[in-house]
Amino acid sequence: MLRICLYPKDVAALTGRSYDAAKRLVRRARLAAGKPAGSLVTVQDFCRFTGLDAAEVSAAINGSASR
Repeated sequence: MLRICLYPKDVAALTGRSYDAAKRLVRRARLAAGKPAGSLVTVQDFCRFTGLDAAEVSAAINGSASR
């Protein structure tokens, strides 16, 4: 099963930022998507906010399963 939700640990690994900076980035992506605090952030939400390619991000967090 493919993961569609991103967590700060994933964002830190994807972007090379610290865990705390990744938490802030996830929080900003959640707000930009209009979701309340505590809601999950999807790959699509994150990619719309950052401009990253959703297919590449999905492949990175799911390994070879999505390739």
